[in-house]
Amino acid sequence: MARITQELSLKSKTFKQLAVEELESLSTASKEGKGKSVYRDYSFVINKYFIPFFGSYCLTDITPQIVQDFESWRDSQMGRHPMASTKRTHSAAYNRIVERARNQALIPKDLSTPLLDIQGAPGEARPAFSETEIAQLLAFMPGWEQVGHRGRTRSIRQLCRSYVEFLLFTGVRTGTETMPLRWKHLQWHHIGPQRYLKIWVSGKTGPRYLIAKHAVIETLNRLITFQGLPFEDLVQLLKSGYNRKIFVMEDGTQPYSLNGTFERLLKECNLLKDVSGRNRSLYSLRHTYATFALAEGVDIHTLARQMGTSTLMIERHYSKLTPMMAAAKLA
Repeated sequence: MARITQELSLKSKTFKQLAVEELESLSTASKEGKGKSVYRDYSFVINKYFIPFFGSYCLTDITPQIVQDFESWRDSQMGRHPMASTKRTHSAAYNRIVERARNQALIPKDLSTPLLDIQGAPGEARPAFSETEIAQLLAFMPGWEQVGHRGRTRSIRQLCRSYVEFLLFTGVRTGTETMPLRWKHLQWHHIGPQRYLKIWVSGKTGPRYLIAKHAVIETLNRLITFQGLPFEDLVQLLKSGYNRKIFVMEDGTQPYSLNGTFERLLKECNLLKDVSGRNRSLYSLRHTYATFALAEGVDIHTLARQMGTSTLMIERHYSKLTPMMAAAKLA
């Protein structure tokens, strides 16, 4: 009678039941093209941490002490204290399940539920490359891509070289923004007599256009030849509106990931670790792009729009670099 008075459901559900429903909802949204890249993170967190710990509880039984116990348990599972960004992702996923319970009238709409802590150490910028190291990498790859006992090995290396150069010359996010790209997403942008390559990408901050460095045109022309496409060059291809993914093998198949190939490349040219001993990854190319752009005088507002991020994020990770870059002006 009390539940009827509060207009609540007469049935209850465990946290696991609600979590499974949320997983199904996230999966359906992704399949229908309505999902966000962060949904994959939510699904991982729910499966890895929430269901194993909170699974048997009802939301009304979760107290602040239980939440504290969860956070201690999570630290032990991760082997470290999570960064603030990780905690915010966990909190967002947890809040989705709480909101699902409210929408199903399993808990009162005005019930205050214990929240996950979102305070943590700020994340560090991933290691980047210096100008000398980038010159070394670009000079090493032409010979490296021709070496391999199997044709498939050489092909994946050729694709990896083009992929690396594309990331370096555009600043896009590896994987989520780059792998879905199609040739039809490239267009020419004219300002007077000057022509620029404009690229449409869709990332975690939504779709945007960016302007690529001129050097990427040579990379794309080489990729056209590598894939055996029926076009003389990029100019002819763009006129056709060709609709095929850009980063694929000769037969049109796309590797699941190029992370392992890139790691082997860095090991072979002795660039895997930065001066502090941290391993570099494909994402390091994005940070290298940002560092070089700031050094060239690109303002943070333009850079933020180009890279699909916020000015706050640019300032947080790169503001400490700007005095060093402007040493000649400041001294």
